[in-house]
Amino acid sequence: MSHQLPDVQASRPDVSVGLSQVGVTGVDKLVKIDRGDQRPWVFMAEFSVFVDLPRERKGIDMSRNMEVIDEVLEAATREEAYRIEDVCGDAAERLLAKHDYTTTAEIEMTAELATREDTPASGRETQSTFTVVASAVADDDGTREEIGAEVTGMTVCPCSQGMSESRAREKLDDLGVDDETAEEFLDAVPQPGHSQRGHATLTFTADGSPDVDLLDVIDTARDAMSARIYNYAKRPDEDHMTYRAHADAKFVEDCVRALAEDVVDEYDHLSDDVVVHMKQSNDESIHQHNAHAEREVSMGTLREELGE
Repeated sequence: MSHQLPDVQASRPDVSVGLSQVGVTGVDKLVKIDRGDQRPWVFMAEFSVFVDLPRERKGIDMSRNMEVIDEVLEAATREEAYRIEDVCGDAAERLLAKHDYTTTAEIEMTAELATREDTPASGRETQSTFTVVASAVADDDGTREEIGAEVTGMTVCPCSQGMSESRAREKLDDLGVDDETAEEFLDAVPQPGHSQRGHATLTFTADGSPDVDLLDVIDTARDAMSARIYNYAKRPDEDHMTYRAHADAKFVEDCVRALAEDVVDEYDHLSDDVVVHMKQSNDESIHQHNAHAEREVSMGTLREELGE
C-alpha cells in the first residue's frame, strides 16, 4: 500500500500573513541572444524568480519555479531572435500561468556583456564589459519589461578643481602673467580635481518590451560622466581620458541630470508612459563614503521638466 506524500506547501501557515515576493535567487544560466547578421551575444546570466504568496498558503512550489525558469531559458538559447528583456517577460508569464494561487510573477536578471571597441587615442582594439540589467513583472493587467545597463566611467569633482584653478590663477598673477593670458591658459589646460570611478545605471520599463537598443543605452550611460574609461590603454589614451575628464568635471548630481537631458534628446520615439530609471554612484577617492544620486520618472514627466 503506497502513501501519498503530503503537500505541505499548500497547508495553512501558522501566521496568516501574505508575502509579496517568494522565490529563488542566484540561478545561473547560459543565455544566447541571436542578433541576425551580427555576432550573437552569449553570456552567463544570474536570475531571481519571485511570485507573491497569499496569506492562507504556507509556501510556494519551489520545484515548479525551477522547472519554469529552466524551460524558458532553454527555449531562449534555441530561438533565432530574442530580446533580453523578453526572456524575463516570457518566464514571468509562464510562472504566473503555472501558479493558480498567485497574482504576480517577477523575474530579475543581470549578466556581464563584453563588447569590442578601439581605444580613443592609439586606436588599439580592446574589450569593455558592462552589466546588463533586465526584469519583468507579469500580472492580470499584462507584462511590464525592463532593459538597461550599468556602466563604469570617470568623474572629476568641480569643487576641488575650482580650488586648484584659484591657486593657479594666484600663482600666474605672482609670475606677472596678465589676466587675459592667464584665463586663456586655464581654459586650455584644465586644473586638477579629485577624480573617481563612477557607476551609471540607465534602464527603461514599459508595457511589453521597451523599444530601445541595448548598445545605445550603454553609450548614453557612458557619455553622461566626465569621461569614458577603457580596460586597455597606451599612454596617449591615458592622457586623452585624463584631459577629457578634467575638461568636463561633474558632480554626481550633474551625471544624472546629463542622463536625463540625453534620454529626452535621444529617445524621442518612446511614449510618455515609458519609465526611465537613472542612477549614478561614485567611489569617492578622497572620502571614505560614496556619492549617490538617482531619479525614476516617466518620459512624459521628464519631457515636461525639460520643456520638450
